Amino acid sequence: MSKNGSGKKASAGGEALEGRSKLDRATYEAELHRLQIELVKLQEWVKREGLRVVVVFEGRDAAGKGGVIKRITEALNPRICRVVALPAPTEREESQWYFQRYAAQLPAAGEIVLFDRSWYNRAVVERVMGWATEEQVKEFFRDCPEFERMLVRSGIVLIKYWFSISDEEQDRRFQDRIDDPLKRWKFSETDLKGRDRWEEFSRAKDEMFKYTDTKESPWWVVEGDVKKRARLNCISHLLTMVPYEDVLAEPFKLPPRKQSAEGYMRPPIDSQTYVPERF
Repeated sequence: MSKNGSGKKASAGGEALEGRSKLDRATYEAELHRLQIELVKLQEWVKREGLRVVVVFEGRDAAGKGGVIKRITEALNPRICRVVALPAPTEREESQWYFQRYAAQLPAAGEIVLFDRSWYNRAVVERVMGWATEEQVKEFFRDCPEFERMLVRSGIVLIKYWFSISDEEQDRRFQDRIDDPLKRWKFSETDLKGRDRWEEFSRAKDEMFKYTDTKESPWWVVEGDVKKRARLNCISHLLTMVPYEDVLAEPFKLPPRKQSAEGYMRPPIDSQTYVPERF
């Protein structure tokens, strides 16, 4: 298992891999299609066997978490595989046990839950941004390993990914978001503040790993500087974490459509209001 460091660029002793080329589109799309077929097989196995699977996606802003989650879910049944991306806690939730609102999102039998950020907000984002006290963070480090052991003992398959990115690549993606009207909503004031606290995030991440990278629930680091490689590597690894068999139904030829003896006549086209055909 890769145990990478602070998340700094390679020239500063961090995580980026030098010389990693981009995948050509044809190779990427062919491999993604193959992996998505396997994800469908995994989904059907989880449903049939009544498994409960939790996948946690953490990492720096713009590290690629959302991209891989999108590629995992786009071919899956949302009733079986769902994404949890919780907003900031309400006043009532802030008064609860910290893990309570996350526990409410855990899967039932036959479900896969993907956490787009999770209870680990407390250990990194909340800590660095000053939204959690040091005592709260210490309490989190005491409670989190036991919380996750409880999940694993209950039969939940728990998988945790940390997406790593260099500072140069993060800046490039931030600027792309700012420049593109379709992506501008992805960039926030919090991202800008977090950018200035790169080293603080690195130290927080390192200490989080110290307490929560356990034998029962290890962290798996995804090198995220090359998006397409990160997606394929993460999905490929995920498929190895839950042993499954191919229980997909065999394809078959549709039989002739049944029709009533009296038949059916559609109403006149001018009796209904249609969307104008502009294209």
